This record gives sequence, C-alpha cells and structure tokens, in this order.
Amino acid sequence: MKKIVLSIILCVCANHSWSQRSQKIAYIDMEYILENVPEYLDAQNTLNAKISKWRKKLDDQARHIEILKSDLANEKAILTKDLIEEKEQEIGLKQIELRRLESLFFGPKGDMFTVRKQMVKPIQDQVFNEIQAIAKRKKYDFVFDKSSDLVMLYSNKKYDISDFVLASINRSRLIETKNEKKSKKKKKKNAPKKQLTDKQKEAIVKKEAAKAKKIEKVNEKKRLIEEKRKAKLELRNEARKKLRERNAEKKRLKNKEKNN
Repeated sequence: MKKIVLSIILCVCANHSWSQRSQKIAYIDMEYILENVPEYLDAQNTLNAKISKWRKKLDDQARHIEILKSDLANEKAILTKDLIEEKEQEIGLKQIELRRLESLFFGPKGDMFTVRKQMVKPIQDQVFNEIQAIAKRKKYDFVFDKSSDLVMLYSNKKYDISDFVLASINRSRLIETKNEKKSKKKKKKNAPKKQLTDKQKEAIVKKEAAKAKKIEKVNEKKRLIEEKRKAKLELRNEARKKLRERNAEKKRLKNKEKNN
C-alpha cells in the first residue's frame, strides 16, 4: 500500500510539473553507499557484536527457564504443593526478568536503539546531508533510493549518483581529517609546558654543565693547537730572518773583497 501511495504521489507531482519544465531525476543505492563507508561498517560491526551478546544472554535465560519447567514437570508427582508453588513462582519471576531484559535490549528505548543512534545514525545523517547538498547543487527535482521500498522497474545507470555521493563523502572525510591534524598540531604547539620536577631540573642542569665542560675542553684544545701553530710560525719567521741576514752579510763581504 505504501509503495502504491508513493507511486501515485510521484506521478501527480510529475504530471503537475511536466508542463512547466523537464524534470531532473537521479537515484542512489543507499545500501551500496553505506557498504563503502568504513565508519559505517565499523559502527555496524560493533552494533552487531553487541546484539549477538544480548541475544546470547536472552537465549541462555530462556533455556534456563525451559530447564526449570521441564524439571518441575518431571518432579511434580513427588513434590508437595508448597514446593510446586515455590518453583512456579521462581519460574514466573525469571520469565518477568526475561521480558524486562528483552525490553532493555530491544525495546523502543532500549540499548540497541540507543547504540544505533549514537554510532550508526550520525553516519547515515552525513550521507543524507551529502545527498541533499548534491541535489541542491545539481538542481535535481527527485532523488530516489533504489534499495528502499520504492519499486523501480527500470533504472538507467547514467542517473545513478551513488559513486558521486561516495566521492563527496570521501572528500569531506579527507578535509575533516586534515583539519583535525592541523588542530591537534596547533593545540600541541600552544599547549603550556609541563612543570618540571626537581629531579628533572637537576638532570637538565647536569646535562648542561657536562655540555659546557665538553665545549670548554674543545676550546682549550683549539687554543693549544693555535698557540703551537703561532710558535712554529714565529720560529720559521725567525729562521728566515737570520738566513736573510746571513745572506746579506755574505753578499756585503763579497762586494767588499771585489772593491779591494
């Protein structure tokens, strides 16, 4: 009935608007999109694990009740009326507890609804928001969901914008991840420095003193090397001076001999 009513509404809308302008129609496959969103798969797997755990607990409780019923049926002939009533009361309380757990896990306001709302719905909302943004940007009049209750007897692949929606989601995710990294880096840069303990301060002082001592040794070594170099240079210059003076004296004596 829901499908028929929806089809009638779409036909009426199309006939009403067709005379004004041609319609821009697209469709998506929501199941395909969600299956290709990693965050949705992670959230769905987490939810499924919780559901399996809850169902196991309910199944264990139900099996225990069946065992109690079976034991009571087998032993009823040899039990007193008071013991029978006591066991029936115990079974009744466990059945009430089972119904309470069923409501707690799978009721309208149960844990499954809450977890899905916390984990899965935000991702679904993100997908819906992307579809709406694309529809407004591309000016689509209708965007159908191929995986919904709407019967699509034929669909041309060129009107399928599922991959386009996925690309838009991935692009938004990359931008968000990049912004998060920038934000974390900025917070880390602007974060106040932690107060150092006395032990840490002492270690830093010792490290700086050792570093200064090492630098001093290196500088002292350089100074000694420079002094040795200067001493050698002075000796060399002195030797050259004496050699020049000796040569000059020899030349003077030679010239004197010639003149005599």
